Amino acid sequence: MTPPTVRDDTTDADVAVTPLTRQTADRIAEYIGSSDLARGTRLVERSLAELLKVSRSPVRRALRLLEREGVVEPAERGGYAVALVRTEIAGSAARGPAQDPLEEVYLRIAADRLDGHLPDRVTENALARRYALQPGQLTHLLRRIAVEGWIERLPGYGWEFQPMLTTMTAYEDSYRFRLTIEPAAVLEPGFLLDRPALENVRAQQQRLVDGDIWSIGNAQLYDLNSRFHEVVMACSRNSMFIDALHRVDRLRRLIEYRRSLRRDRAVVRCTEHVEIADLLLSGHRSRAAEALREHLATVSEEKTDRDAPR
Repeated sequence: MTPPTVRDDTTDADVAVTPLTRQTADRIAEYIGSSDLARGTRLVERSLAELLKVSRSPVRRALRLLEREGVVEPAERGGYAVALVRTEIAGSAARGPAQDPLEEVYLRIAADRLDGHLPDRVTENALARRYALQPGQLTHLLRRIAVEGWIERLPGYGWEFQPMLTTMTAYEDSYRFRLTIEPAAVLEPGFLLDRPALENVRAQQQRLVDGDIWSIGNAQLYDLNSRFHEVVMACSRNSMFIDALHRVDRLRRLIEYRRSLRRDRAVVRCTEHVEIADLLLSGHRSRAAEALREHLATVSEEKTDRDAPR
């Protein structure tokens, strides 16, 4: 008797997902994250197929799978659009140590990369052996890291780590650079407040102040805080400023895990985020720019103090 053929179709939750569909879906999610696509951005099957060098059929099935996972959603005129933005895709794989059993492994990979124990190029087999990971666990971690922007997939099964800040001097330089561009961005002539986005990140910061900060990991805290600054920067509508901050945030991610403030101090800085948001929401841009300058100067002093306990 001929066994039934399993269809590679994700319209029905009971149908198995083939490795090609899963891999294509992960690559689309990586593309959404690494390109920092905005919510609602339309995803074109043909363009994705050309980008990923596959036919449109696996792309179509992958999009259906991602719809089921909430990463994309049906577009108004057919097809699919982005439903989760970069930090939300990364966050879905990182809910803090208590909820994500792979958080410890993730931080080990980050530390090993920062310390130079991992080469620029690695294979999935090598990572699986080094960290004793099952295929599903490795896929989960690589997808998260790729979305965060510090690794990229090579043709085949290889991966390449992207350049990151690894020295305290470079880290200090990044804060001096931010101290220059972020307050200036708030005073840009084309500044246009994105009220819904700012209210959203303000609410996230308020929840941290109200107690969430004590129950999440350093990686998620970094994502929430950097997201606040990127939303404020996006209001400047200056593409050079926006791109510059995004690049700096990607470069400093790993070293930030080591320089993260004690949580009692981090609460103070999150409170400052709320205050800056309130100034912007009430139309006091000049005061917000000055508050942002003071905030960055203080954080810079605290995080670049080489003798401070961690």
